[in-house]
Amino acid sequence: MDPQIIEEGFQKVWRMFQETDRQFKETGQRFQETDQRFQETDQRFQEAAQRSKEIDDKFDKYFGKVKELDRNWGKLVEALVKPSVGEQFRKWGIPVHGSGQRVEVHKGGETMEIDILLKNEDALIVVEVKTTLTVAAVNEHIEKRLKPFKRFFPEYRDRTVYGAAAYIHVEENADRYAYKNGLFVLTFAAGDMVEIQNDDRFEPRVWGAET
Repeated sequence: MDPQIIEEGFQKVWRMFQETDRQFKETGQRFQETDQRFQETDQRFQEAAQRSKEIDDKFDKYFGKVKELDRNWGKLVEALVKPSVGEQFRKWGIPVHGSGQRVEVHKGGETMEIDILLKNEDALIVVEVKTTLTVAAVNEHIEKRLKPFKRFFPEYRDRTVYGAAAYIHVEENADRYAYKNGLFVLTFAAGDMVEIQNDDRFEPRVWGAET
């Protein structure tokens, strides 16, 4: 075979090898650049996640303070209601011989908390205190406290149980709704004293154990 042809073929193969090697190197460089961009993007995501966590922590602290303020405000309203609520029921004809605030009991994995509990030898009055009374709050009081009351407090199974709602503000005509459902309704009057708003036609509903 002609040596010149062999040389030309060798040179052609060598040039192809060099071009292939160059392409591999360029591809490797592009992979390195792409990997670098991925690393930079991942770093930005990590930084964004950290900022998000910091913001979440700040919101948690803020809402924790708001919840704590709300709990303290609720306790304050209860403290304002309690001194005069017993006298109001005495005037209504229901004597009050004892009372408790923030009464809590656990039963079967459930918890019932009562804002104010008034009692005598024959009857009890379960009072829910709200800064703002709503229809939902009335329903919750009925379903979660009044209906199951004797299941949580079997020691009072022989006593008559009444329900009441005391408030500062009212929405959705919730006071009328409570009245229609047989609850005593109390709100503040002159001298920071609560007064029963029910008229003489009112007949309180007697609550018992759930059926």
